Amino acid sequence: MQKISTMQTSGKNIFEGQLTIGLDLGDRSSAYCVLNAAGEIVLEHKLATTPEAMKQVFGSMPRCRIAMETGTHSPWVSRLLTTLGNEVIVGHAQKVRLITKSRRKDDRLDARTLARLARIDPELLSPVKHRSAQAQLHLTEIRARAALVSTRTALVNAARGLVKSYGERLRKCHTQQVGREMTGELSMGLREALKPLLQEVESLNERIQEYDQRIEKMAKETYPETALLKQVKGVGDLIATAYVLTIEDPHRFRKSRDAGCFVGLQPGRRNSGESEPQMRISKEGDEYLRTLLVQGAHYILGPFGRDSDLRRWGQKLSARGGKNWQHLMNREHPTSTERKSLHYECGWKGGDRAAWLNGKNL
Repeated sequence: MQKISTMQTSGKNIFEGQLTIGLDLGDRSSAYCVLNAAGEIVLEHKLATTPEAMKQVFGSMPRCRIAMETGTHSPWVSRLLTTLGNEVIVGHAQKVRLITKSRRKDDRLDARTLARLARIDPELLSPVKHRSAQAQLHLTEIRARAALVSTRTALVNAARGLVKSYGERLRKCHTQQVGREMTGELSMGLREALKPLLQEVESLNERIQEYDQRIEKMAKETYPETALLKQVKGVGDLIATAYVLTIEDPHRFRKSRDAGCFVGLQPGRRNSGESEPQMRISKEGDEYLRTLLVQGAHYILGPFGRDSDLRRWGQKLSARGGKNWQHLMNREHPTSTERKSLHYECGWKGGDRAAWLNGKNL
């Protein structure tokens, strides 16, 4: 890649005036393009994707506008560049179609496109806001627990499948109860073959319990607002803490229903003329939080759910069924899981406590 002089062009400092930088982040190295106030390229180069390299390159430049796409490195890079005094714009990677749909895609051209879009109108990048470093660290504990649960499920399913191929079965029990004592009814050969695998499951159960204790302590000491969310029967420390950490600032939503859209519970729309086809929910945003919300909704609507307006409303929808009424409800009302998400948001922001518990704030 050709590097344009970083200091002088015809005796004039190229860093004068308003600068706009497009930064295409890579795992090992990143490309950047610097535009001046007139939209001319004054510098194109690459740098290592490390904190030291970022500080060395951008710390020597005047304050400017820097645009990048969401990705693995965008959280820490955006926070670092903001501390250097820059205006940082993090674009939604899936919505910048000039890059994702380009037939001439490389790091240099992507950096140019980001810089030009940020210079013309930052809204073209569909900017997103990354959570704080503390929230990201605490959410990492929740994600680590989810990884252990997924691994445990895979091991338990493998054990049951291996046993069935010999015409035998492991007795039914909760995943947390899976261990070596389950093999008592199996033949000697199978017990010995599955012993190391089930030992690993037992170890995972212990690690998951440790995470549960840490999340409970985190919710109590750092995020007391989760106590309000947990008043809904079926919402525990895990769901409440994950919701608080993912949303982080509830007041950034103009309406409570916007929280449902934020986690991908809003039906898609492709209306044209008189055509209004039924679309599924967008499934954008945090997939794991959506999974937790669905689990909580299943409990509320299940046999152990406490009677409330929210539960009766969900049961009424479940009893109807059919595509026509779902299409109508999608256009005029939230889904049951979306309603549950909005229910959290209303209660988090405040309001009458008794009314909120019954779902009347909506």
